[in-house]
Amino acid sequence: MLYSKLLSAAVALLAIDTSYSFGCPPPERLSRLLKATDSGEAPIILMPCCYDGITARLVAQSGFNATFMTGFGVSGANGYPDTQLVSFNEMVLAASKVAEGLSSAALENVKFGEPDYTGQPPVAIPCIADGDTGYGNAINVKRTVFGYARTGMAGMMIEDQVAPKRCGHVAGKAVIPFDEAVQRVKAACDARDEYEALFGKGTGPLILARTDSLVTDGFEDAIQRCIAFREAGCDMTFLEAPQTIEQMKEYCQRVTGPKLANMLEYGNTPILPPSELQEMGYTIAAYPLTLLSASIKTMQESLQLIKEGKPTLDKILPFAETKDVVGFTKYGKEEDRYKC
Repeated sequence: MLYSKLLSAAVALLAIDTSYSFGCPPPERLSRLLKATDSGEAPIILMPCCYDGITARLVAQSGFNATFMTGFGVSGANGYPDTQLVSFNEMVLAASKVAEGLSSAALENVKFGEPDYTGQPPVAIPCIADGDTGYGNAINVKRTVFGYARTGMAGMMIEDQVAPKRCGHVAGKAVIPFDEAVQRVKAACDARDEYEALFGKGTGPLILARTDSLVTDGFEDAIQRCIAFREAGCDMTFLEAPQTIEQMKEYCQRVTGPKLANMLEYGNTPILPPSELQEMGYTIAAYPLTLLSASIKTMQESLQLIKEGKPTLDKILPFAETKDVVGFTKYGKEEDRYKC
């Protein structure tokens, strides 16, 4: 009941207060969303994770307020495991595709430029990009922040694993020493501030600082790292792979600021309803692999049906819907708009 009331309030807030979302840079838009959730004015931010233009469009078309570009998804879409085989430039290119998908969906959602356009400003939902370990030393971290900022990302996640890093829910992880981890986060925060100094208030990507030290160094070390990351200036924290509800609660009680819960199905962290996560103190509920895993499952099932000579109609959309999702409808209208 409480979650339903908060959701209604958030919808009303977005409809009435245009300054809440419209006409501001993506990092500022994300900041306002975080503040609305932390103040209790809005429900927890549900964040399905995307990894390319089509998944970004689907998230936006489904009415979510934010998304996250997952490195696991980008790696998987390129045919690799999430072990940092994908380079910095490849990740920035993926972010550009995600940003383009989000902006195109935003323009379509309000029928911008069409005869029945109501005047409502188009809003591209903010996206946090996976910065992995920053692709090198502290200077590389700063370059990574700038690279993502130029693509239009609202935020960047930076983590304390040893490079090459890997998915937080698989074996073989290792983390860098405590002080080095703090300096890595500080470099990201400095880059945020420097970008904002260059290009104006609200343009510097918010920094989500992640620690994977729970598995390697214990829960208390992970808590202390999150606290130190906040002191270094990060905007949000992410304690990866808590294994019990008690650990999740203690993390929320002891660490200040916005916090992300990673709802990886079949992972190491308990999957909880959004309302329960918000009651604990989480600000964001991320669903990192739901879209990738769902698409893999459906593709595997469809391939098996093809192999068996069976119809696939139950697995696919009508062609007209597929064309609409990828943008053919809008493209046709734009084409007509500029005809001589």
